[in-house]
Formats: sequence, C-alpha cells, structure tokens
Amino acid sequence: MGKLKTYQEQLQDIVTKGINAAEEQQKKLASKPFEYAEKLETEVREYSVKTLRERYDGYSESLFEQLRGLNDRFGSFAADLVARIEKEAAESADAVAEAAESVAEEVAEAAEEVKEAVAAKKPAAKKPAAKKTAAEASTTA
Repeated sequence: MGKLKTYQEQLQDIVTKGINAAEEQQKKLASKPFEYAEKLETEVREYSVKTLRERYDGYSESLFEQLRGLNDRFGSFAADLVARIEKEAAESADAVAEAAESVAEEVAEAAEEVKEAVAAKKPAAKKPAAKKTAAEASTTA
C-alpha cells in the first residue's frame, strides 16, 4: 500500500510542476504586449498600461494560486483514500489470519481425536510363540 501513497505523491508533484511551467510560459507570453504598450504609453490616459499590467498579473497570480489550492485538496483527498484502503487491507489480513488460526486449531483437535480413536482400537501386542527345540519336537511326536 506504500506504493499507492508514492504514486499519489508523484502524481501531485507532476501536477504542481505542470502548473508552475504553465504559469511561467503564460507570464512570458503575456509580458510581450505589455512591454510594447509601456513603450507607447502616454501619461494622458485614465488607466496606465502599468496599472493594467499590475491588475492582469494579480488576476493571473490568483488563478494559479487557486489551481495550486485545488491540487493540494486533491492530494489530501488521495491521501485519505490511500489511508482507508491500507486500513481495510490490514483489517482484512487480520481477519484472514484469525480464521486461519481457528481452522488450524480445529484441524489439530480433529487430528488428536483421530489419534486417540486409533490408539483405543489397536489390539494389544502378542508375544510370538517360542520355537521348540529339536529334542522337544522328537519327544512330543
């Protein structure tokens, strides 16, 4: 079950890296038009290009922070799920071990009963008859 946790963490790291890479690329692409606009900006406008850029950057940053938060929530959910699976697997393993122990005890008891039954029915050992010597055989004959 530790592998599931490792996979979950690796997946979360991959998503985080992807978000960071997307954010960097977006910032690079978005900065070009603002750089040109700043060069052309006049002081007469109500909203300066710098102000627009600051607002845009703020919104953009907020979006990526929300994505990171969502990734963190996903990671927590996945960690909880992995913990539940590991707990259920451990409980199942304990139940199987208990059942196996119970069956082993029953088998041992049955074997002991069979052993006792066989010992009770076994006839007493008889001594073999002594062989007669040749002299005794000729006198009796």
